[in-house]
Amino acid sequence: MSLPIADRLAAHLSGWVGAWPPEDGKLLVTTSEARSRPGWDGVVHPVGGVASPLGAVLSVPPSFVGPVSALATSLDELRRADLSAVFGPGSRLFEGVFRWSEAPIALPDAGEWVAVQDPSVPEWLLPFGREVLMTTDDAGQYIAGVGIKRHDRFGHELAVVTEAAAQGTGLGRRLVAQAARRVIDGGQVPTYLHADRNVASAKVAAAAGFPDLGWRLLGVVGATTLAPTP
Repeated sequence: MSLPIADRLAAHLSGWVGAWPPEDGKLLVTTSEARSRPGWDGVVHPVGGVASPLGAVLSVPPSFVGPVSALATSLDELRRADLSAVFGPGSRLFEGVFRWSEAPIALPDAGEWVAVQDPSVPEWLLPFGREVLMTTDDAGQYIAGVGIKRHDRFGHELAVVTEAAAQGTGLGRRLVAQAARRVIDGGQVPTYLHADRNVASAKVAAAAGFPDLGWRLLGVVGATTLAPTP
């Protein structure tokens, strides 16, 4: 029997950032194995975090847990903290929008799943591996596609890119909804992350069934002590 979506999300975040859920609106600074092992892209991401209306969890290497905990006990305090004292000159908090879906919009399928080795797959989709979801024109040329970042057993993040000529046609939202349904059917939770300034991506996500529930993606950029989190 498959887990409810909320339980899949909790299982994903427990491993990805080290603990979930946070408590009483507080900031929990913790660590996890994910801080030292390569992620979906083969790169180690030493800092990562997620915040929700319940509170926030920031995951750092073990030796940083104490120093970061001393800086802040809430997300608001972390936003005001001088991160350069721990992570090096120029360090600052990065925030983005963290979305997840348990009910993708029932839009018509818009693409086909293609093995990543297929010569029609564009370069940007190659790092995702396995199969990718694509739409092509009558000549077999790529128009839009979705890749899946398989973070762990339960968390699969979607990434979508639509060629400029096809933007505004609804292809992106249909592909994201189609991919989200496959992720859910596979026993995972689909997530969708984007920068605050990426209005187009926000519209695609909302239209595909990924509401903005006030959840935030957290990281540290500009760090000299640690490799920055993208």
